[in-house]
Amino acid sequence: MRIVIQRVRNAEVAVPDRNYKVGIGQGLLVLAAFIDEDTLEDLEWTARKLVAMRIFDDADGVMNLSVKDVGGEIMVVSQFTLYASTVKGNRPSYIKAAKPDIAVPLYEKFVSLVEEQSGNEVKCGIFGADMKVSLLNDGPVTIIVDSKLKY
Repeated sequence: MRIVIQRVRNAEVAVPDRNYKVGIGQGLLVLAAFIDEDTLEDLEWTARKLVAMRIFDDADGVMNLSVKDVGGEIMVVSQFTLYASTVKGNRPSYIKAAKPDIAVPLYEKFVSLVEEQSGNEVKCGIFGADMKVSLLNDGPVTIIVDSKLKY
């Protein structure tokens, strides 16, 4: 499992053809991708890491607080392109990314684990939809976490 965490002042995801729009204020926009080999352990580890990540400033301006500490919101958006292979040619290959029949249950479980860890509702995009994501990156602070690189 691979996620990109972006500390945001606000973020929004819209799916115009489905009349869907959801947003958050201060918090984390998380782009998430999965591979066939991902396990419950990968999801749990990544959810814990995400919620505990100390990337918000304390009173001294030091990144020492988690999203939970600051009462921030979390939005998770599926993005299979995080597993793009760009080794050959100029067209990325997405062969490593899990297909929807595997990725959707992993995505849904990950969201529920993040909700459990954070104690708050997690806002989401629509898996597989043509989403329009907007954000005001705060910092900017952008962190990449890969569950296969945890050891």
